[in-house]
Amino acid sequence: MHFIGEQLHGFEERLTSDIYPGDFGWSVNWDEPDRRLEWYHNTSSINQAGPCIRSNQLDFDEEVMFKSTRYLYAAARRKPSDRPFCLTVSLTHPHDPYTIHKKYWDRYENQDIPMPDVNIPDEDQDPHSKRLLHVEGLTEEKPPDEAILRARRAYFGAVSYVDDNVGRILEVLRECGLDENTIVIFSADHGDMLGERGLWYKMSWFEGSARVPLLISYPQRFTTKTIPQNVSSLDLLPTLVDLVGGSIDPRLPLDGNSLLPYLESANGLDITNDTVYGEYAGEGTIAPLMMIRRGPWKFVTCPVDPPQLFNLRTDPNELQNLATSQTPEIRNVFTSFVKEANERWNFTNIHDEVLRSQRSRRVCWDALTRGRFESWDYQPKEEAREKYIRSNVPLDELELRARYPPVDQFGHELPRGNAKGIAGSYNQ
Repeated sequence: MHFIGEQLHGFEERLTSDIYPGDFGWSVNWDEPDRRLEWYHNTSSINQAGPCIRSNQLDFDEEVMFKSTRYLYAAARRKPSDRPFCLTVSLTHPHDPYTIHKKYWDRYENQDIPMPDVNIPDEDQDPHSKRLLHVEGLTEEKPPDEAILRARRAYFGAVSYVDDNVGRILEVLRECGLDENTIVIFSADHGDMLGERGLWYKMSWFEGSARVPLLISYPQRFTTKTIPQNVSSLDLLPTLVDLVGGSIDPRLPLDGNSLLPYLESANGLDITNDTVYGEYAGEGTIAPLMMIRRGPWKFVTCPVDPPQLFNLRTDPNELQNLATSQTPEIRNVFTSFVKEANERWNFTNIHDEVLRSQRSRRVCWDALTRGRFESWDYQPKEEAREKYIRSNVPLDELELRARYPPVDQFGHELPRGNAKGIAGSYNQ
């Protein structure tokens, strides 16, 4: 997740390290906007797409799944008086590089893998998209159709891989009797353009990059429905606080709105708030790139680029920029967004703050890379003396601790929640 600094992120324990570095090695540099940095996305993920037996991403996700399911079995042994658990299971798939285990690659054998729907010549791209093409190396080398199809097939396979792993988590919850009293949220941090508009990966406010799934399940509290309004990942924190009956500290500002009114309404149609704000200052930018989404409208603004306005109801592929339209209704929408953006964001101050942050990170990184390198990455705590079979605890007790469902000395299943063991310890 590219989180820098303190690595527990508010949790009491963490089961794995991160797949990405937890230091300042990957910092954007607006002082050299034309320079392609070593860690930027490039065409290798596309050109090398295909099946594999293992990869960094598969190794990471398999570790996440093993430790997460082990944690859930331990959580199921807690007593009713114990505190509830909160578990984040963060898989890196689906993601580039576009390679997936042969099992999932083969699921799409002889399937009609579609090519991208929208193709835009480089010269007709908007300024930010042109910068993305440059930093990704796509101005020098265009992937052949065969590589594009392989990359999209591998991505589809990775989606199926995630589906199966989510199923594993849900099955463990059912096995443990936790499925009816556990809030389950499924989402993602970004999408992938997958060749649409000639773009790949993320890093833009186009729908393929910015739109993500969001499913929330809590059978005790609300029934199945589809919410048509725009919501944001920023809404998850206040939503979770409301769902568990907590409170927000009034001394601190909080972006996002609780989604509980949406979830508890009959159909969500009576909720009027459907505005989403987005801010991006990462790879491919030379200035802040901001977005406002409200109803069918999407407004994108950057101090160095012409603004963009799309009506996604009539133009789902975002091909017609209405920012220069002279139609009175559209002009009113556009001027309203411009006014709102200027009131919400001080672009000069944000630009200066980002530059200061980037420069301080580069100074720090230069210092860290001189002499012995000391990693900031989280080192998971693994107590070997508490794993598997050890001589400091009687063998029969060890076996009873590890077995789920718990049984007595005659093999009779015990009421769940009364087993021996350390409640909540994922090692047990």
